[in-house]
Amino acid sequence: MELRVLRYFLAVAEEGNITWAAQLLRISQPTLSRQLKQLEEELGVTLFERGAHAIALTEEGRLLRDRAQIIVSLADKTQDDLKRSSGELSGDITAGCGEVGGMTFLAGRMAAFRGRHPAVRFHVVSATADVIQERMEQGIMDFGLLAEPVDTDRYETLRTGVVDHWAAMVPDGHPLHDRESLTPADLADEPLLLPSREPVRRVVANWFGPLADRLTIAGTCTLPANGATMAAGGLGLYLCLDRGAGYPGVRAVPFSPALESSSVIVWKRQGAVSPAAAAFARFLRS
Repeated sequence: MELRVLRYFLAVAEEGNITWAAQLLRISQPTLSRQLKQLEEELGVTLFERGAHAIALTEEGRLLRDRAQIIVSLADKTQDDLKRSSGELSGDITAGCGEVGGMTFLAGRMAAFRGRHPAVRFHVVSATADVIQERMEQGIMDFGLLAEPVDTDRYETLRTGVVDHWAAMVPDGHPLHDRESLTPADLADEPLLLPSREPVRRVVANWFGPLADRLTIAGTCTLPANGATMAAGGLGLYLCLDRGAGYPGVRAVPFSPALESSSVIVWKRQGAVSPAAAAFARFLRS
């Protein structure tokens, strides 16, 4: 498979229409159709279900789309890193970050580093710890900012020293909305929305102690903004780190006793990294 053809395939998968994709790629429709047909023949599978006006990915097509996105992203990153391997320190550093208070620490270190190396660019992607670790193993992300608990055995680590406090996002008009704090007994019989990561849910369950068996889990959520919206819509009280975001329709009521979480910056111990990423790792340690 050629990278060029994978880019063609991804464009068609994104547009859902060969004519539109051909216009985007600035090639003729017959040429694009021929390239896709040759790709299917090379792989021995059907990648698209073709309709009169649109096409959709088959199961095999969805698998190739997910893998092709990784392959193309890694190829682009490698090419960029190699181009910038000499002369003034420059290049792109990608960090996957959970929505945690440690971002204030990391942002400060990024700003200080870029003050020394203005040709370096930082790219921050919001994601869960599981996704960040997967992308780091694939070489797509250089650093991760992860909410604990998290397995860091494979990584170099730097603790941010920033502590987040847990709270319940309570919708307007709810009987618990104006409370100063909420205890496990207050929440045990309420429908709850929890973070998606299993290790984090175990931390919350431990806070509830013997009342954990009474919990009613209405759902899980990855991003706090979505969780707050679900809570505002009446699905349940969303338990999360209180980042002081002030989401509409809900109020963050802290836990009592307080439940705290810390965060850690991680990067791979082994494996090839760009000069910019290697320099930033040394800077974090300094």
